[in-house]
Amino acid sequence: MLSVSNLNISFDNNQVLEDFDLEIETGRIFALLGDSGSGKSSALRFIAGLDAAQNGKVVLDGEVLSEKGVHNVTPELREIGMVFQDYALFPHMTVFQNICFGLKHLSKIDKHTRVTELLELICLEGIEEKYPHQLSGGEQQRVSLARSLARAPKLLLLDEPFSSLDKSHRIRLISEVREILKKAKVTSILVTHDESEADLFADKVGNINNKQLHIN
Repeated sequence: MLSVSNLNISFDNNQVLEDFDLEIETGRIFALLGDSGSGKSSALRFIAGLDAAQNGKVVLDGEVLSEKGVHNVTPELREIGMVFQDYALFPHMTVFQNICFGLKHLSKIDKHTRVTELLELICLEGIEEKYPHQLSGGEQQRVSLARSLARAPKLLLLDEPFSSLDKSHRIRLISEVREILKKAKVTSILVTHDESEADLFADKVGNINNKQLHIN
């Protein structure tokens, strides 16, 4: 499903990643593990088309998205969803409006159908009219996940989405989100600095060390 090859990223002559290669099969969950500043989030942002690189090729489901460090396909056309650490929900919008944000092309009936499907998937039926401040941290994270899945992306990128939760809630949510992604059969990459989190969540783990990716 995803192939990243020969990715090189540097900032102000400081090499962050060197000859980064990654292959992920359809429906598999991969964890990208590394210390702060190791380049794991930079790799994620390049795959998403948000940041530039000195070199690197990204192929998703047979389509070349980036080549030689240049993006051929813009982020909004990549069929890639993202879940961020701060959830990035719009506080002035209801859960329904948040999930529907990227579904402007659908009719009103189709929007309601899709939101209902996603709320069932994340086990939060009946909260359509609530606002983010009325939800717990775990509920906000699941709504953020539903919004990212709304357009049925081929790839989902998760940038340290569990780090702001306390340990007891984090372990439970990791299991819940993994189950949701497996049920939806979405190929995913989790970025984290927590080894136990990576082991719980992913089918396979890669560690960035000394600018290189090492896959366990």
